[in-house]
Amino acid sequence: MKAIILAAGVGNRLGADGKKHPKCLLAFDGKTLLQRHIEHLEALGVNDIVIGVGYQADVIKEHLEEIAPRASVRTVYNPDFTRGSVISLWTLREELDCGADVLVMDADVLYHRDILKALVDTQVTNCFLLDQDFEAGDEPVKLCVQGGLLVEFRKQLAADLVYEYAGESVGFFRFSPAVAQRLARRTEHYQANESLHDEHYEEAIRDLLLETPADFGFADITGTPWLEIDFPEDVRRAEQDILPQIQGSI
Repeated sequence: MKAIILAAGVGNRLGADGKKHPKCLLAFDGKTLLQRHIEHLEALGVNDIVIGVGYQADVIKEHLEEIAPRASVRTVYNPDFTRGSVISLWTLREELDCGADVLVMDADVLYHRDILKALVDTQVTNCFLLDQDFEAGDEPVKLCVQGGLLVEFRKQLAADLVYEYAGESVGFFRFSPAVAQRLARRTEHYQANESLHDEHYEEAIRDLLLETPADFGFADITGTPWLEIDFPEDVRRAEQDILPQIQGSI
């Protein structure tokens, strides 16, 4: 199994902290988010780890040399890191097309290791993670379920969309070799159309989901602590609310 961690973005919405260093280098209780990712993955037996870098790539590489001086942790550079994250995923297309199960992970998440364990241990071939306990609004990326199937994966939902319930996507995914290969090919569509260069990588995953919904499933991780860090208030919440709940999970 391979893990791909997306860490190329600038982090503009984080304000001064985002400009100071990449979000993946935010530290909580003395450990950066990136260090936590690597330690969680290795504890769960995932040792082939690729980091998609861009903004301050050299700083991230220096940090990796300090915390993970191993050949099993590598970086792939996206020179167009100011564009949408779908371009970062396209830059990693050869890593997706590797013939093994692939985890795709956002770098800017603080979480309990059980969240990642759910993906590593799942029997769902192509798995999303869904949290039903989320605040409504335009910011969360929503997963909508109807009849046991995922029918939508987006921030903005159509007014006429029919679904039984929804949850927030954690931003971690597991794909089979065949679907990871499909995803690699799908990113080429976005790269080939300049008007799509500012799209989020989730759009390419959504395309596959809507094409063949029966190929995908999800694990419900409601109640397990995690937080995506996008805004300054997220840093405060991570320190005050999430960190105390995950102590001991590395």
